[in-house]
Amino acid sequence: MPSTALAGIRVLDLSRILAAPLATQTLADLGAEVIKIERPGVGDDSRTYGPPFLTDRDGEPTDTAAFFLACNRNKKSVTVNHATAEGQELIRSLAACSDVVVENFRAGTLAKYGLDQESLRALNPRLVYLSVTGFGQTGPYASRPGYDGIFQAMSGMMSVSGHPEEPMKVGISMIDILTGLYASTAILAALRHRDVTGEGQFIDLSLLDCGLATLSHFAMNYLVSGEVPRRRANGGYGGIPSQAFQCEDKPIFVVAGNDKQFAAFCAAVDHGELLQDPRFATTAARITHRDEIVPVLEEILRTRTRDEWLAAFDAHDVPAGPINELPEVFADPQVQHREMLVEVEDPVSGRLPLLANPLRLSATPVGDYAPPPSLGEHTAEVLGGLAGVTEDQLVELRARGVV
Repeated sequence: MPSTALAGIRVLDLSRILAAPLATQTLADLGAEVIKIERPGVGDDSRTYGPPFLTDRDGEPTDTAAFFLACNRNKKSVTVNHATAEGQELIRSLAACSDVVVENFRAGTLAKYGLDQESLRALNPRLVYLSVTGFGQTGPYASRPGYDGIFQAMSGMMSVSGHPEEPMKVGISMIDILTGLYASTAILAALRHRDVTGEGQFIDLSLLDCGLATLSHFAMNYLVSGEVPRRRANGGYGGIPSQAFQCEDKPIFVVAGNDKQFAAFCAAVDHGELLQDPRFATTAARITHRDEIVPVLEEILRTRTRDEWLAAFDAHDVPAGPINELPEVFADPQVQHREMLVEVEDPVSGRLPLLANPLRLSATPVGDYAPPPSLGEHTAEVLGGLAGVTEDQLVELRARGVV
């Protein structure tokens, strides 16, 4: 039995920046061999997305941005110039012996070089080929460029986020990250189909599509009711309370998702009279009278410190949590127990901290973490082993800027 879930799967990664590299990193964490193709001398654009940059053993900044480190661990870096005929041939030779190709060039770009899905799947019919683009391979916007913030705006995500008077982008590149998760799921489904039928397939994944799909119950509420969701800042759409509150010292997030939890909340804050008020007695009533009950709860929660309220809510089994800054996140005993921060040996920095993969598989766990590769670190190894390139040929190809 394989020690990892995707042992024996080879992924040719032609992607850069965030969404698609996150997908291939997930596959790499699960045991796939991921060969990342980068431009000679330049590499993935995200290598330059700093500061901050990785520091070496002497504390001096390198030319590798922390952004790149977030989505390229467990991969091999091979430099190939896809704009050259020889580079295209090298990529084709690698695709011929790969299971998956992932790319995120603008729609139609790779067809100019004979590296599109039709060309590569003609060489290797078992190939699963995934393209991540902003708007998809078809439609009136297919040729447009785009970035995460644009898709948060266009998909409706910003319209339901922020304060009532101001739409707001989610702080992290949420649509990129969710698209990466959709991508890895799609690849696994296509590999399962290939295992059954022997045939690969093409996957057309759009950031705009994924952003819209992410609206989930917000979109469904609109489709059913015709009502446009209101922005509620840090307030949720579930039970009441379901939002952030300022305590005497620091903020807290509290949720009472049903009547039992609201009764427990009232006991924790020692305000049982709220249960006797018909405006607040049921979940539906509290939602209807949201604007009346929230100020009451705000006044109550300002009377004690965050830690005092957390202890009270924990004692009454009320869902609540601190609004942590990142230092508090990594100091949290639950996060530490789950080992969500790992450190690996890195030839440049010595020790490199990484976020762990959250998947916990009992039979094929994610256990090994290799640091993100330096640019072209595995060029000789991969091209020699898979494309038959000799050392002399490699020297010549490097001199001509092919690798």
